[in-house]
Amino acid sequence: MTTTMIGSACKAAVAVTITGSLFAGSAQAQLAGHNVILVHGFQQEDLANPPENLQAVKAAGEDYWRTFWLARSEARVDWGSDGRIEGNIAQQAYQQIRQISQQGLCNNYCIIVSHSTGDLVTRYLLENQARWLQSEGLAPLKILAAIDYSGAGGGTELADLALSIAYNDSWYNWPLKAAVQAFTGIEPEPGKLGVVNDLQTNAARNLAISPNAIPRLRFVAGGSSYGGVTKPFIAGTDDGVVPTHSACGSTTADGIESCSDQISLAGKVTNQNGPDGLWFNHFPILMNEGASHSGVLGSETGNTSVPVVNNTTLNGLRLDFASRTYNQRAWWQWWGSGDTYIEVPGSDQTDMSTLVYTTLNN
Repeated sequence: MTTTMIGSACKAAVAVTITGSLFAGSAQAQLAGHNVILVHGFQQEDLANPPENLQAVKAAGEDYWRTFWLARSEARVDWGSDGRIEGNIAQQAYQQIRQISQQGLCNNYCIIVSHSTGDLVTRYLLENQARWLQSEGLAPLKILAAIDYSGAGGGTELADLALSIAYNDSWYNWPLKAAVQAFTGIEPEPGKLGVVNDLQTNAARNLAISPNAIPRLRFVAGGSSYGGVTKPFIAGTDDGVVPTHSACGSTTADGIESCSDQISLAGKVTNQNGPDGLWFNHFPILMNEGASHSGVLGSETGNTSVPVVNNTTLNGLRLDFASRTYNQRAWWQWWGSGDTYIEVPGSDQTDMSTLVYTTLNN
């Protein structure tokens, strides 16, 4: 089961103070003194209207991150969701990492920030980028760590359903079709699902699985997306798109409740159905029961984050989120101290991206 690190006492300060927006500038586009590379997630618009060229792909990639991370990055790896990871996506990605290498942006190490399917794309890049670049006499990118929001590296059952519906479009499958169309944005057809093929749970879990020395820091959501229509079809808890087993980095696709066997997504200290094991160098850092799949990128407040792996240093990157442990009685509990909870104090006053950036950038 997952080892959970819980602070025994509160930190004195609130985790984060919301500050004004940052102005453009090289120093402000870094995290903990390192340049940031962004790798976006699945964009369903690409299935309905495939991008004409890399310029169109990059324009969509820029819009994807505009809420928070765009102004805090030095480079992006953009890709079209109408392609496959080992095909067009790899070709598009290589053109961009080649330029990053030529510019020397990662000479002092970079931090990758990914979202959703960007987690799977990042894993493929980390496994192959050194070989690709060295074949042209270029220096491999030096990557300190990857920050993965709602990571889909373990796939999602919605992709399994999408391929099933594409080959069995029966009228009685209408509840499944509604969930799949919410996820893909199209009526699934064979040959038109692009990267959704790679997001099938078995396919994702067999793509670029060689271990490496780069820590993958996992930030996990548990809210709703698409009005909740997708939730009944995803194993275990989920954020409406990605199951918790994928976001945590679990070694199996079994439905689980939490990244920890001791703490729920809401922070309650109690026995949980957690992962039996995690992929090498994957660390669930924060969980947030209320945040949605896209809300982790800076658009949602009012949700409490829960520390899992904390007060540690990974590859030189210090993780020291504030934590508070407290007891709370439900309205029907008339005796006893109630249930024990752990939280990042003040995290409900900000969004997860701001919380992560502010804490790691200290």
